[in-house]
Amino acid sequence: MTTKKKTHIYHAIVKSTITYVAETWCLKAKTVAKLNSAEMDFWRRSARISRKDNIKNTVIKQKMNVTGSLLDDIKTKQPQCYGHVSRMEEGRLPKEVMEWRPPGRGKQGRPKRTWADGIRGLMGEKGLIEDDWNDRSN
Repeated sequence: MTTKKKTHIYHAIVKSTITYVAETWCLKAKTVAKLNSAEMDFWRRSARISRKDNIKNTVIKQKMNVTGSLLDDIKTKQPQCYGHVSRMEEGRLPKEVMEWRPPGRGKQGRPKRTWADGIRGLMGEKGLIEDDWNDRSN
């Protein structure tokens, strides 16, 4: 099977299956590591290279003509999803769910990382502010 066909299979089946509803994921370090390892597992198997061969991931990606990664795609989709929901009319359920805050006090200790924290981090990396999502010309 050619590299081009393997790439088509990756984009049509593997990538779409792994990243299903990834817009709503909270990207923690453990999740990122699992995504990267799953992606590289596919490319290693496609190139018929074992982990015992001690070939670096970058070399395998070059051999298979891979540009980008699953993580890059997810980091692109998440702010798009946020912008889509934030532009919705008031009263729509997805917008209400996104803006909802639980009443009362939180649990003791450090707060868990939320999806909104991840979105704010991605927006900070790209130099965007929350009001930019209403302007679709960017």
